Parts: sequence; structure tokens; C-alpha cells
Amino acid sequence: MLTVTTVNVNGIRAAAKKGFVPWLAETAADVLCLQEVRAEAAQIPAEVREPEGWHTVHAPAEVKGRAGVSLYTRREPDAVRIGFGSAEFDASGRYVEADLPGVTVASLYLPSGEVGTERQDEKERFLKEFLPYLTGLRARAAADGREVLVCGDWNIAHQEADLKNWKANGKKSGFLPEERAWLTEVLSETAGGYVDVVRALHPDTDGPYSWWSYRGRAFDNDAGWRIDYHMATPGLARRAAKAFVERAESYDTRWSDHAPVTVVYGG
Repeated sequence: MLTVTTVNVNGIRAAAKKGFVPWLAETAADVLCLQEVRAEAAQIPAEVREPEGWHTVHAPAEVKGRAGVSLYTRREPDAVRIGFGSAEFDASGRYVEADLPGVTVASLYLPSGEVGTERQDEKERFLKEFLPYLTGLRARAAADGREVLVCGDWNIAHQEADLKNWKANGKKSGFLPEERAWLTEVLSETAGGYVDVVRALHPDTDGPYSWWSYRGRAFDNDAGWRIDYHMATPGLARRAAKAFVERAESYDTRWSDHAPVTVVYGG
């Protein structure tokens, strides 16, 4: 059994003050993928930076206070790699992966983008570079008899069922036709070859959403987006026994605008 949780913490120092620490102490996860850490390792509180019982790797962005990804594993990884061989993005706190027995697990924070701005151009450049890497990663892992699991905030809702107000967001970053087409390529048997594990386990439901804007009553009305994914190679995806979003009980008990997404993989 392998239990993996992914969550965008929306600033780990802020999350640590709001409830992340007790959540971390209670989680049953074997692997934890964090995004938008927004801190250098030395700035992270000690009880979160290197908690007892965990092996941690932090990959902050060169630009202070931006992005940042981390991996927490109960077992010491056989190898750790930061970045995916990109001259532009390897120092931007967007990607880190670790080899565990039989599986490579990665934490991804894909750029969010904003239509008509340089941020969207950056996102498009990232997508162009990252898909070939995903395809190659799957091939290398297969040759080594390994599975792959890329978890994180992909900042794209793939289908209408993945966001509440899809009609109003068709021209906004995160639900653009070209972004959705890119994600279709990731999930295509002839291209990326990955499986959206949560959707595979919940094929006929809206959501389950994992992000809600802090503005308005999005959380209370469950007007969310499903942008936090477990993307797995088919062999691992077939082992997925259950998937669930750890949605906070109420707005005021949230420690991030995202909720943890957890999948239990069988042996």
C-alpha cells in the first residue's frame, strides 16, 4: 500500500500558523507533495522543514516568495532530482521528483498564467517543454520496471466537470481550449500516456473540487475547480483503491485555498 497526498499550501509559513502542523502530524500519507511553498528551506519552521519521521526535499524558486515545491517521504528516497532539464524553469521552484521502490513520485507546480500577459506566455513555454519530459520520464521508468506519479497543482481544469462555473471561464487561463487540449495530450495513450487517477475513480461526478477562491462564498457554495491531480502511469493507476479530497469542515478552518487530494494505491 502507498498513500500519496498532494496539496498547494499557499505559503507554507502561513499554513503552518493556520493548522498545517497538526494536519501533518495526523496524516496517514506515505508521500506528501507540496506546492507554492514560497520559502527558502531556512525560512520554513523547523517542525515543518524536517518533521520527525519524514525525509524532506525542498526546491524553492530563485525569485524569493514565489512558487516552490517540496516532497516529504516516510522512506528515504533512492535518488532526488530538482527540475526537468529546463534552462528557463529548473530554478523556478516548479518541479521535484524522487525515486522510491518501484515508483518515481514528483511534485509539480505548473504556472498559473493570465490571458494577455507575460504570465500566460510563460505558462505556454512551460507546457511546450514539459510534455516531452513527461513522455520521456514514462519511457525511462518503464525501461527500468518503474511506475511514475506526478502530483500537484497543474493549474488547468480539464473538463467541464472539473469546475463549477465552466461557462463563465472558457476564455480564462486555466480553462482555455489550448490548455485543455494540452492536458488531453498528457492523458493520451499515444502521447503522454498518463492516467488522471481521481477522475478514473470518480468518472461521473462534478469535481471533486480541490481549489476555491477566497473571494465571495466560493467555498461555502462549493464553486470550485479541480486542478490538483494525481497523474500516474497506467500500471500504478490500476492499483488506485480510493481517492478523496480532504475538504475543510468550514471556511474558517482552512489553512490553504486548496485542499489535500489523497489517493491510496494498493500493492
